Amino acid sequence: MLNADALSQLRQLKSDIKENKVVLSGTVKATNGRFGFVALDEGRDVFLPPEEMQKVLPGDRVNITEQQDDKGKSQGVVDELLETGVSTFVGRYLVKGKGHFVVPETPGINRWIFIPPKERHGAEPDDFIYCSIHRHPIRDGKGQAKVLKIIGKAGAPGIERAFTLASFDINDDWPEAVAQQAEQLDEAAIEALAAEREDRREQPYVTIDSPGTQDMDDALLAEPNATGWKISVAIADPTALIPGGSPAEQEALARATAIYFPGEPRPMFPDAISTRLCSLLPDTPRLALICDMQVNNDGSLGDYSFHQGIIRSQGKLSYEQVAHVIEGREGDDTRELSDVINASLDQLHQAATALRRWREANALLGTERPEFRLRLDENKHIRQIEPASQNEAHRLVEECMVAANRCAADFLGQRDHGLFITHPGLRADRADNIRTLLTTYAPELGELDPASADGFRQLMQQADSVTCDVPLKAIVSRQLARVELAFAPAPHQGMGLAAYTTFTSPLRKFSDFYVHRVIKAALWQQPLQALTEAQLETLQSTQIKARQAANSLESWLKCEFAPSLGSAPQPGVITRTVPAGFFVRLDSNGLEGFVSCKTLEGKFSFDPVTLRLVHNKNGRIFQLDQAVTVTLADVDRERKQINFTLIEEDGRTTEESPAPADA
Repeated sequence: MLNADALSQLRQLKSDIKENKVVLSGTVKATNGRFGFVALDEGRDVFLPPEEMQKVLPGDRVNITEQQDDKGKSQGVVDELLETGVSTFVGRYLVKGKGHFVVPETPGINRWIFIPPKERHGAEPDDFIYCSIHRHPIRDGKGQAKVLKIIGKAGAPGIERAFTLASFDINDDWPEAVAQQAEQLDEAAIEALAAEREDRREQPYVTIDSPGTQDMDDALLAEPNATGWKISVAIADPTALIPGGSPAEQEALARATAIYFPGEPRPMFPDAISTRLCSLLPDTPRLALICDMQVNNDGSLGDYSFHQGIIRSQGKLSYEQVAHVIEGREGDDTRELSDVINASLDQLHQAATALRRWREANALLGTERPEFRLRLDENKHIRQIEPASQNEAHRLVEECMVAANRCAADFLGQRDHGLFITHPGLRADRADNIRTLLTTYAPELGELDPASADGFRQLMQQADSVTCDVPLKAIVSRQLARVELAFAPAPHQGMGLAAYTTFTSPLRKFSDFYVHRVIKAALWQQPLQALTEAQLETLQSTQIKARQAANSLESWLKCEFAPSLGSAPQPGVITRTVPAGFFVRLDSNGLEGFVSCKTLEGKFSFDPVTLRLVHNKNGRIFQLDQAVTVTLADVDRERKQINFTLIEEDGRTTEESPAPADA
């Protein structure tokens, strides 16, 4: 037994060790394997071996000490949990022997987690479940989970959507206060406000949209004048019916945007608001915020003004119907239109054509990529994928919306407060690669500074006309930064504009709804509760999460549909390259899948400047926009990824090709 002096010396030794120990703080990063890393605050990564990784979860903030393993390599030892990075997660309920577990489907949690008897709440094997961490594994590597909600059984109709919502912590239910607020609104509220507004109910506004659209938030008309056209863009005005700070506005801010999940969207407002009282329904009086603008003959914008009005749309027209009018086709869908509407559509088309010519010469047009429409069956799985081609009517609406948004951006730019959509162009870490690309493959553009707004615009305008061995525009487009929301005007380099915002989708995007508030505060002294920097940051992150959720669900449904391709050869185009292989988008249905370099002959190197994969010996190249033919290999359901096998020109798959000589 130790005496008092020995115990005192031992305590002092422990204290000295603790004081002399270098403690490092950082955030846990998971991998596909059992090991991981801690990204230290000082800017480097420390390896976490499997036994230490068992104690933590992805995103955990921890204190670690660094030590050497038996081979002299540095590794971390977890000392303390500062903050957990996982509060809730989703997974599948599993019973193994007497043990009940959740198999997480959250990236980075590569282990089963035990669920104690009192925390199972009626879950059964193969149920998808929504869980929380009941006991963190920091102490002994043995965490526990608690079932919060049973999402449903695998294979149940709509389970993919429900699971995706839970995966991203997205609530699909309306708070009671919001539902009550929506129920209390009726046509009388519109009538009460009509007397205070410009009455434009007799003017020939029409909506142009897809046949199935119910939340219609814009209507158009145009008439010629001496120097071009007067275009009037009427936008649904939900801010007139929704008081500032009310439950509906607070919920819209929390949701940030409508999410267009295949088959069943998640709206930003309840249906009573978004598809009935505020939607610009045909032959129905509706409140609108209207932008009247002068479009000159050369497509430039002249004077503009904003108005609070009441309109009555004289028709809900489909894109196909308007395209037929533009093309001069006669049919049942065009004969029913009045001469006044036909005349307005003709003027809208002429004005939109001028606007597009101006943007082509002075700004940037978006790249038109193939679009596809998913048709779901009664089980909410993909039944068919159809091409959704763009026609002149789509371009007409796009030009009118962009022009109205440019007017809004100009108006807000003259005020002390606004909300703008900015785009910094290239990612900062890719600018040097693009400079190298230009000097090597397009020396005639080598003097441009692709990191500047003017240089980027010139580069994208001239890229298609340059004779080049590489797909210049596609390479640049793959290395762009993300758009950002900001209170101050700044260039939108992706559009080639000095400033830009949007106010044309207030039923679908809270940022547009908020711009309505700002415009009304400036023009008509209506109250405005300005967004804070923290709210702006949350709004943007929620928008990003919404896009990720929609993409995740679409990828899942496409993975379920992919086996129907069978073994038939499928033509496609390379859309993305990475060191491990390349992604191919099929021409027929837009499905994207991965071709691994492991399935190709020989070894390939990745060129970060040209984004090419180049064979180390024979020089064979795979690059963006390259046409290839593939066949379905398999579907990785866990990663929601379709895998393809490349078909060679002689008809063989790469897996059937003879082994290379150096294999």
